[in-house]
Amino acid sequence: MPDLQTILVIDDDRRLTTALELYLSNHGYRIVCAYDGREGLSALHEHAPDLVVLDVMMPEMDGWEACQRIREVSNVPIVMLTARGNESDRITGLRLGADDYVAKPFSMRELEARAEAVLRRSRLQQPKETTQLYADDTLVIDGDKWEVRLDGELVGLTPTELRVLFYLVSHSDRVVTHEELLEHVWGSEYVGETDYPKLFVWRIRQKIEKDPTRPRYITTVRGIGYCFNSAG
Repeated sequence: MPDLQTILVIDDDRRLTTALELYLSNHGYRIVCAYDGREGLSALHEHAPDLVVLDVMMPEMDGWEACQRIREVSNVPIVMLTARGNESDRITGLRLGADDYVAKPFSMRELEARAEAVLRRSRLQQPKETTQLYADDTLVIDGDKWEVRLDGELVGLTPTELRVLFYLVSHSDRVVTHEELLEHVWGSEYVGETDYPKLFVWRIRQKIEKDPTRPRYITTVRGIGYCFNSAG
């Protein structure tokens, strides 16, 4: 029998964490609960979860800071969970390194679907042709090792960031639309959510571009999508 995937739930609402633990346990996950950001960071180190469900409004250390602290040490997928469902909060969470965002109130089924989608994206698959996809004097994108190096140093990309970058590189020198990225990286349930490719490309640029405001590798085709330039 395969090991259960572990979800770390960090939320100070104990009624909600109890409900999530019961529901997600019944759907085949192992659940670990923490009730503030500091406790959540300790649980992250102790249990090495496959996914973190992270509330924003918490005492001691809020979800924004906890997300930043998690991203300093781990690329574990993160789903932000908050009562504040406005656009700016969602963008803040995704910019800080979250993989997805679910606003309260939500159904357990909705959260499970989002969690499964994020976990599915985190299961990295080797390209059909294992080869070095791109290399120049600065950047190396290695299909054999599924890794990226900048000036010889390993770049810490999350699984979703890797999927976005590898898809763009695999279709170098042509425009990849927002819709195409959503379909092939996030899945059909995210069609129309154009903030996701925009924010994930922004995150990738922060990590691989010398000057993210004047990108050398990933250029924007305004209103349409992106192009990875093989000429660098």
